[in-house]
Amino acid sequence: MRVGLITPEPGHPLLAAASALLTAAGHPVEALDPRTGSAPPRCVADVYLLKSRTPRALALARELEERGAVVVNSAAATERCQDRTAMAEIALRAGLPFAATRTVGGLGRWASGHPLTAPVVVKSRHSRRGDLVARVDDAAQLRALAARWPDEPVVVQDFAPNSGWDHKVWAVGDRVFAALRRSELSPGGRGPTRSLGPDELPPGWAALVRAAGKAYGLEVYGVDLIDAGGSPLIVDVNAFPGIRDQAGAPEALAGLVLRRAPGRDAAPAAG
Repeated sequence: MRVGLITPEPGHPLLAAASALLTAAGHPVEALDPRTGSAPPRCVADVYLLKSRTPRALALARELEERGAVVVNSAAATERCQDRTAMAEIALRAGLPFAATRTVGGLGRWASGHPLTAPVVVKSRHSRRGDLVARVDDAAQLRALAARWPDEPVVVQDFAPNSGWDHKVWAVGDRVFAALRRSELSPGGRGPTRSLGPDELPPGWAALVRAAGKAYGLEVYGVDLIDAGGSPLIVDVNAFPGIRDQAGAPEALAGLVLRRAPGRDAAPAAG
């Protein structure tokens, strides 16, 4: 079988390691750069891995899907995780413990008419590299943030008191990997990451992550959780994250690719 990578960075550690495993097993891997490439006249790969979330990458993946290609994650599932309003709505329908999220439009306009009475987390509505994610504790901070991002469409979440450490949990098919990382919203800013063994996650959290993957139709994904008073709270979901420095992740990805080849039994959680 042949494998395609939809990415401008085929040398990313996870992709490079999984590609080496697949190539060694006799499965050629070819990168398709969404910045410059277009869909081939026919699907030359059996399975494509979508490791990019730009509009051009999504359009390319969608075109390949229309031609009958298997794309992991699907363009639709990837897109669901880019709009934080839709992300929250999907979680609510699925009964997932997701941070209460309200969409307020442009940050400047909202800030000018909103008296801040409690800490909030302000995020860009549309998830992307370099987007806005900030904790705001008072009106002065809100005005300063709005001055830097006046026209940014945002969502607002009430700040949930927590330890200041995020549980970063990633899934590749049924395999779950995890780490602890000091939150970028903590007073000290983003800090080091410490890998966790599967048995170091609180009971039920791995099942919760898999339920999130099913709700969004994802096969390779990340879920950010915080411990809010002893209960898990999902604060973000990402399609095809980097999953760096996680032993076994490249093997899990290579295995998923082989299972998703046409004619195999495995199928995505949703379209």
